[in-house]
Amino acid sequence: MDNKKFTYVRKKLNKTQKEMSEILATSLKAVHSYEQGWRSVPAYVERQVLLLLSMKQRTNKRHKPCWAIKRCPPELKKRCPAWEFQAGHLCWFINGTICEGTVQRDLIEKMKICRNCELFQPLLNPEEGHSR
Repeated sequence: MDNKKFTYVRKKLNKTQKEMSEILATSLKAVHSYEQGWRSVPAYVERQVLLLLSMKQRTNKRHKPCWAIKRCPPELKKRCPAWEFQAGHLCWFINGTICEGTVQRDLIEKMKICRNCELFQPLLNPEEGHSR
């Protein structure tokens, strides 16, 4: 997540930098650094802010789960934590999901895949709408 996306998400959450630092349990200086681009946004911070954004955007909206969109075969669904916990709208947040046919164990690599996923993209680009 770059500094512009971080700032975008903070503003969509209607939070000040101070409020964001409190939510993230980090310093105000860290939030300033993320937004100025002086410090990279750590993957765990990215996931937390995206989860909050997802929860805010999800209110009163129904979306197809990831396994329906990706047409996952039953043998993969049964092994996938997103299916097990019926959290197909949060597959990008859950470790150990089976995307592209394999378990994604590394968070950084998982997020690279998720950023290109049709389920995840509307989270950061709501103006594109949902085709579901």
